[in-house]
Amino acid sequence: MNRYEALRREVPEWFRDDPEGVRILTDPALIRDARHQAAAAGRRGHGGLFEALWARLRAVLRPVPAGVVSAGRYLWYLRDPVRFPDGRLGLYDRILPPPGSSPGVVVLPLLGPERRVVLIEHHRHATRSRHWEVVRGFGDPGATPTENVTRELREEIAATPETVIPLGELHPDTGLLAHKVLLYAACVDGIGAVERGEAIARAITVTPAEAEEMVADGRITDGFTVAALYRARLAGVFGTAAPGDGT
Repeated sequence: MNRYEALRREVPEWFRDDPEGVRILTDPALIRDARHQAAAAGRRGHGGLFEALWARLRAVLRPVPAGVVSAGRYLWYLRDPVRFPDGRLGLYDRILPPPGSSPGVVVLPLLGPERRVVLIEHHRHATRSRHWEVVRGFGDPGATPTENVTRELREEIAATPETVIPLGELHPDTGLLAHKVLLYAACVDGIGAVERGEAIARAITVTPAEAEEMVADGRITDGFTVAALYRARLAGVFGTAAPGDGT
């Protein structure tokens, strides 16, 4: 917990509290109780009075660890001791970008005057599957969003942006991830070789309508890609006015 306490001082925005939300504990006695209760909760459901008592005893002897679980180049994994709004104590996992990092970018590449959508077939380790996606990546520290957009396009599809169109921001999973990503559309001058070192198999171009059909029939399941297409539609990037703009 020493590293965790140092982090509380260095990055206080990670630990800001909401009186009606999930409160992060600071009192050492309450933190111990939260760790013990998490251990007991994890061992419930075995059945039998003896097993229940034994689980409680083990929870006292071996509480669940809390604090900084891991800290890498792209992700920090914290396990916070917390009090839930109903008064329960426990632990809550979350994943954050490293302190000082720039937001990641999601880029919808558009090719030609028809603004055909460029999609890449990307094998993802987490799902052990291939997915149709737009271009995306982590932000480089100190880089501007436009610089990150340009770098990702060049790396993944060997393209250069001619126009970059902001589409807002997105929190991909508010239940677990603290990451914020920035969404963009980018008109590109062409596409070249894909980055096979990142497990990208190929790139294709489809019309905006075909891309939306791929969402509708389940060929596109990546949340970032769905969000970028939807935001582009709302912004009128595909030549259709956003709902309620009066045009």
